[in-house]
Amino acid sequence: MALMRAIGLMSGTSMDGIDLAEVTTDGDGTVERGQSFAVPYEAAFRRRLEAALDTAGSIEARSDRPGDLAELEREITIRHADAVEAFLKASGIPREEVGVVGFHGQTVLHRPRLGLTVQLGCGQLLADRLGIPVVYDMRANDMAQGGQGAPLVPAYHRALASSLTGAHAAARPVAFVNIGGISNISYVGGDGTLIAFDCGPGNTLIDQWVSRHAGIPYDSGGAIASEGRVLHGLAMRYLGLPFFTAKERMSLDRNDFVLPEDGAAGLEDGARTLAFVTAAAIAHAQQHLPEKPKLWVLCGGGRLNQAIVADLNVATRHTGAVVLAEEVGLNGDSMEAEAWGWLAVRSLKGLPLTYPGTTGVAEPVTGGVLRTPRTEEGGPAGEA
Repeated sequence: MALMRAIGLMSGTSMDGIDLAEVTTDGDGTVERGQSFAVPYEAAFRRRLEAALDTAGSIEARSDRPGDLAELEREITIRHADAVEAFLKASGIPREEVGVVGFHGQTVLHRPRLGLTVQLGCGQLLADRLGIPVVYDMRANDMAQGGQGAPLVPAYHRALASSLTGAHAAARPVAFVNIGGISNISYVGGDGTLIAFDCGPGNTLIDQWVSRHAGIPYDSGGAIASEGRVLHGLAMRYLGLPFFTAKERMSLDRNDFVLPEDGAAGLEDGARTLAFVTAAAIAHAQQHLPEKPKLWVLCGGGRLNQAIVADLNVATRHTGAVVLAEEVGLNGDSMEAEAWGWLAVRSLKGLPLTYPGTTGVAEPVTGGVLRTPRTEEGGPAGEA
């Protein structure tokens, strides 16, 4: 297959900003990872996104945009366009060499039991402003075919697993763990078996906890948690929830877990306990795998929380090694953005994005919606 240069865009459940990454790929086993970039959201805009989660709770159809969600969707799209422009300028990537942009948008509602997922972001507006084709809305077809619409990155993780070199090249099974707002795992077996599912809360509870009690967006490096102790009673209230005791794995929404009530813990103990819950939820995922991983590759912002990593090392000490993505030559910050560029190319070629072992769909299915820049006949560029 011919190679295509793509830019992937990701704004995840942590709602901390836009990650951008360049990949050159055939949408299959050939992946040449390029430059990456990040544009953080300011605190006021993050608060608007968080408020949008409440507004989105009334959505009954994917096209619904109650309240100010339509206005917010346009702003999110323009911010992504501006981020791409900044990336092109900083990286020196010629616009005409970019074949496609993979656009995730901002998830504000994900209800797999209802077959409903909503990502704010207008693919046509983005294509018009950039003058580059855009593939977006990559979860919808999976859900229309009976899948949960998440996670979508595992197929990319499998492609990366085949590129590992050195001491870790032959380590199988390997588990890629993305610790974003929600944690998810991608299991790649020695025979290429691919299994993936959400593990539980990643950073979302920790971020909300320190924001409420310390007025800061996240616990940098786990510094606050390092001053606390694990409150096992509180931890068990989370780990005893039906999500963890059920045999069926369900994809999660940021709002599926609620903060401890005020007074349940002090700042440091709360941060430490919630970090423990994140690590315990990841380790618990082994119960749903055919074999215990010999290698755990951590990516996403949570890999930098030393309390989470330390607890996961303890929980998996009898099975496999825990390493950060950078230790195996990968980029733990840009991996999801890379995946969205890779998935966009894969979508253009009609290749599967999801599988029975990743989203529960009956058979492998492709997905995504292509939008090309409009000519003057199609409408003036920049309209939503």
